[in-house]
Amino acid sequence: MASTIMLTKLDSLHRCLSRIESKTPESLEILEADLDIQDIITLNLTRAVQICVDIATHVIADFDTPPPSSMAESFDRLHHLQVISGATSVRMKKAVGFRNVSVHEYQSIDWLIVYRIISEHLDDFKDFARQVHAWPG
Repeated sequence: MASTIMLTKLDSLHRCLSRIESKTPESLEILEADLDIQDIITLNLTRAVQICVDIATHVIADFDTPPPSSMAESFDRLHHLQVISGATSVRMKKAVGFRNVSVHEYQSIDWLIVYRIISEHLDDFKDFARQVHAWPG
């Protein structure tokens, strides 16, 4: 799907991921000690998840189907519509879980989980972007 809206959102997602990659520290200890890095990474992860939800909503709107009842359900719908794989749907729903904690319970963020996301799971967002972009709809 190559609409202008979609391309703009995919570009925004790429910028968030690039910002995270540029600020990912070499260790968990550095992340835990640096409030500025925590803020930059958390903000951009939260934005990345929201952009993915926005993309999902945009795609789903093209179909005669009721809107999803939750952000996580958006990714189930995309899988059902064969836009993304089941594995990508599961990973993106986990990302929504992180987003909810970061937005609503910032003080209880587990920085080990954040470090694992930024050092091991940024490709989840890239896979999502590739699958949506490749979707012929």
